Amino acid sequence: MFAVHLIAFHFTKLKEDQIKKVDRYLYHMRLSDDVLLDVMARFQAEMVKGLGRDTNPTATVKMLPSFVRSLPDGSEKGDFLAADLGGSQFRAHRVKVFDDGKQSIQVESKFYPTPKEVIQGNGAELFDYVADCLRDFIETKNQKEKLPLGFTFSFPCKQTKLDEGVLLAWTKHFKVRGVQYTDVVSSLRKALQKHKDLDVNVLALVNDTVGTMMTCGYDDQHCEVGLIIGTGTNACYMEEMRHIDLVEGDEGRMCINTEWGAFGDDGALDDLRTEFDRELDLGSLNPGKQLFEKMISSLYLGELVRLILLKMTKEGLLFNGKVSTALLTKGKIEMKHVSAMEKYKEGLSNTKEILTELNLFPSEEDCIAVQHVCTIVSFRSANLCAAALAAILTRLRENKKLLRMRTTVGIDGGLYKTHPQYAKRLHKVVRKLVPNCDVRFLLSVSGSGKGAAMVTAVAHRLAAQRKKIDAALAPFLLSLETLREVKNKMRTELEYGLKRETQASATVKMLPTYVCGTPDGTEKGKFLALDLGGTNFRVLLVKIRSGRRRSVQMYNKIFAIPLEIMQGTGEELFDHIVQCIADFLEYMGIKGARLPLGFTFSFPCRQASIDKGTLVGWTKGFKATDCEGEDVVDMLREAIRRRNEFDLDIVAVVNDTVGTMMTCGYEDPNCEIGLIAGTGSNVCYMEDMKNIEIVEGNEGKMCINTEWGGFGDNGCIDDIRTKYDKEVDEGSLNPGKQRYEKMTSGMYLGEIVRQILIDLTKQGLLFRGQISESLRKRGIFETKFLSQIESDRLALLQVRRILQQLGLDSTCDDSIIVKEVCGAVSKRAAQLCGAGLAAIVEKKRENQGVEHLQITVGVDGTLYKLHPHFSRVLRETVKELAPRCDVTFMLSEDGSGKGAALITAVAKRLHNIGQK
Repeated sequence: MFAVHLIAFHFTKLKEDQIKKVDRYLYHMRLSDDVLLDVMARFQAEMVKGLGRDTNPTATVKMLPSFVRSLPDGSEKGDFLAADLGGSQFRAHRVKVFDDGKQSIQVESKFYPTPKEVIQGNGAELFDYVADCLRDFIETKNQKEKLPLGFTFSFPCKQTKLDEGVLLAWTKHFKVRGVQYTDVVSSLRKALQKHKDLDVNVLALVNDTVGTMMTCGYDDQHCEVGLIIGTGTNACYMEEMRHIDLVEGDEGRMCINTEWGAFGDDGALDDLRTEFDRELDLGSLNPGKQLFEKMISSLYLGELVRLILLKMTKEGLLFNGKVSTALLTKGKIEMKHVSAMEKYKEGLSNTKEILTELNLFPSEEDCIAVQHVCTIVSFRSANLCAAALAAILTRLRENKKLLRMRTTVGIDGGLYKTHPQYAKRLHKVVRKLVPNCDVRFLLSVSGSGKGAAMVTAVAHRLAAQRKKIDAALAPFLLSLETLREVKNKMRTELEYGLKRETQASATVKMLPTYVCGTPDGTEKGKFLALDLGGTNFRVLLVKIRSGRRRSVQMYNKIFAIPLEIMQGTGEELFDHIVQCIADFLEYMGIKGARLPLGFTFSFPCRQASIDKGTLVGWTKGFKATDCEGEDVVDMLREAIRRRNEFDLDIVAVVNDTVGTMMTCGYEDPNCEIGLIAGTGSNVCYMEDMKNIEIVEGNEGKMCINTEWGGFGDNGCIDDIRTKYDKEVDEGSLNPGKQRYEKMTSGMYLGEIVRQILIDLTKQGLLFRGQISESLRKRGIFETKFLSQIESDRLALLQVRRILQQLGLDSTCDDSIIVKEVCGAVSKRAAQLCGAGLAAIVEKKRENQGVEHLQITVGVDGTLYKLHPHFSRVLRETVKELAPRCDVTFMLSEDGSGKGAALITAVAKRLHNIGQK
């Protein structure tokens, strides 16, 4: 028993001594955690360089765009061919993807050897060989119909689209003449065309690394990194489009093929490269190139071990200093030998057998030392690979702005799969380097073939989806001709509203406001203003000073109007308003003063004078009973009398659009048009009295409140109304009314978007075809979300967060589609609004009888102010449709409050002039 322990002790001591000897000898190959963190930082810097337009030409890590923009979502289906060129065999696959809810795939494959004369011959021979193999495969499968083909080409290619790729350089043991810097897809197509009976559509060029990611992405939708560790090594991952300078567009993501094998080709890793790495590189087919790959991939690790053993033997540290011919021969130690020598139990006996075959007659010490050399070389490979992968994972996490990230790495390659310790080592080091990433490593099954089919299947799905999305959004794309027609129809409706005989049946009501002047700067005094036009009600005290110290000071208080009041009785609504006024007067300490008051009432009113306004009909969600057809000023006076606490001099009932025009008119006398583009949509303008047939008198001007929201209620714009507009109208409080407003105003745009999203989801184009409970709710999609989603500064990640707040679990692709839908709806709204406004400014120009008109439009409303593109599209449309009008747009500051006070002040001034 003692003897057994003694032998075990002796062996352990022997092993320790040999390991220490090798550790000292290969000190530079053993990388500390600090060194690995430094490699990780260097690789991150290289990635940034490769993504930048200016820095890419000199970058060694090329960060090649793959034009793969989407991962599998599980809805792919169909029959696909895949061709795989890049290893010792050419592989042909037929992949059937079943849409059976189980994500089933059936792969049939055939392997063809790639003879040395083909992989080191000329380009025509190589692609003819590929075409011949494909023809043979298709014949054996008795394939008749035309199938889309994905071509896995495992070499660095510069792609400008999915089915085009220019070879940058051969790697591994390929050295085919006349192919570098040419498009390999067109070379394959030419070779295929020689076979007249071969009907194949090459749809996608796929790098094997990308194929690996796509294969695993089909099984695990968290997979967004692909990694190959085999004959060659490479990684790819999904990068944000906004960071890829080499490709146009900022929307969504694209898979980047890093081509990390060339990391260090500029000397960035020279401090880590050993004399053995340099010697190996000098003896390779491509000296000075793919230096990182030469430290990692299975094509080179066996040779590295040979070079180390050779030098150690020459120095007398192994095999009694006796070098065999085999040890001097390049390529005699391969990766399969290294893997066998590192096996846990039989490793030492394997080592003895392999070394004996090399005529080296090893001792027990030699076997232990050689085994440890293999361990150090393969461990360094795993360490370097882990450091670069950690850099990619960190970039992904930072792109997503996450403190902790869960993700999956799809992985393939002989070294990873067959080496006994490699996978375990790689996983452990990655987790140590990126502790804030929960990484799952998923082994790719039927790797690049299935991957190429998946890329092709996704491209196929996206093309079909694109067709359907384009069809859904086509009715929102308005041509210049259509917009001109809208402008002309609006002009016709404006005229109908002004004429006595047609006014009663006109949809654009052209209501006289009895506001007959704009501010001239002499207005002064204290005024009260009330503002009712949405879910909030405001009371303001406005102090106007004239002369050199001309100014407007405002004090206001906001009160909510509960839904039960909005949709209760008229008496309840006006009692609530008076209660709010009483609170404000108390708050300001002015309950006893009888101040002149302007009442902004932002609903269609027919006025008989400036202080009489009969409600034509409620809009914007109000439904209070016993108000329509009644004078709102009388209703307010009645409510004040009922309360019997204070009295007010109600001078003017004001529309918010008129208030907007007056506010800007106070700053710019050229402002004679007011526009509201917010919850509602409306325009007013100063019309010549002689054109207003429904009001007596021909002298001067009067402001006309067009109430253009009703444009189209007679069916004149039915040709541009979509099925979504009709659904929104039918589900509204006032079906058949305010049709133009429902296409242009903030209150309805979100609802139009919701209807489109429901339709696209039903077609399986969004949210995995699942209509969530929240998407079924009317009003869930507020217009403020459109403004946020369409913001140029907003990354898709934030768009996804907004959608998640709405209970919509979206993918990156979903977010792109939602953003596109929002853009189509808001652009149409701005264009229609612009066409209507162009009709008004053209009318103003003709009224004045001038060739060229200069005019200012006062604008208010959240849609105009907050939406990132609405104002620009509106201005461009007006300029296009009314080229002889030079229109300045001026943002109004509080048209409904300050504007009401100014109208009251102007009315008082004109009244006083009249009395004199």
